[in-house]
Amino acid sequence: MTSPIEHSARALALLACLVAPVRAQEPLAFEPYVEAVQGTLVTFRMIPVRGQSPFWMSETEVTWDLFDVFVYGLDQNASAPPGADAVSRPSKPYLLPGADFGHAGHPALAMSFHAAETFARWLSAKTGKRYRLPTEAEWRHACRLGETRAPLTARAWYADNSGARTQRVATRAPDALGLYDVLGNVAEWVRGDDGSPALMGGAFNDVARNVHCAALRRPSDAWNMSDPQLPKSRWWLADAPFVGLRLVREPDGSP
Repeated sequence: MTSPIEHSARALALLACLVAPVRAQEPLAFEPYVEAVQGTLVTFRMIPVRGQSPFWMSETEVTWDLFDVFVYGLDQNASAPPGADAVSRPSKPYLLPGADFGHAGHPALAMSFHAAETFARWLSAKTGKRYRLPTEAEWRHACRLGETRAPLTARAWYADNSGARTQRVATRAPDALGLYDVLGNVAEWVRGDDGSPALMGGAFNDVARNVHCAALRRPSDAWNMSDPQLPKSRWWLADAPFVGLRLVREPDGSP
């Protein structure tokens, strides 16, 4: 007859066997996932980018569907998380460039670096996850990891095929990671290796030689020259319909 002590020991041993495989499989949790924005019907998908310091990157450029929630407070209600409501929201655009390009499903555009970073802070407070803009090194790593032999015209919107406007996201072929429009459509805000703002990847109005994983542009005052406001908007770039953004998220527990 089994004693209570032996019974307990066997139970603990069985529990250890059950727990051990789960712990061994924990890295498998670093998988694609869909984020739903509370208080809305908006969702977006994040794709893992593996490497020495892994991270998730948004499957597509941030679309107006998501950015409008931030700009117009479409999520605001009595149950909204206090942290999200505490983040400043941009002024409404006085004159939005690219207004005739299309809206739903199209990349959000013409936001300043300040607006892009504030959006990421708002989304972090909203979801409880650590979203931010990619660094230049992260963006370049993801781009190169996803490179394929497909011709540029099959995987990017640029001067040769865009019709001088942005196109709906995810309408060209994905890269090897499953990311869309990393090259072309809108160039994407990153924090440069020197800490300053930069754009990566080229845009819909760039020629082929300027649409690649090392393509980098620095902000210019000319990007907001025609803004009639004084002082000029810190949220919007009246002359930069080629500017957009993509998000990254660090694994939980990252410093």
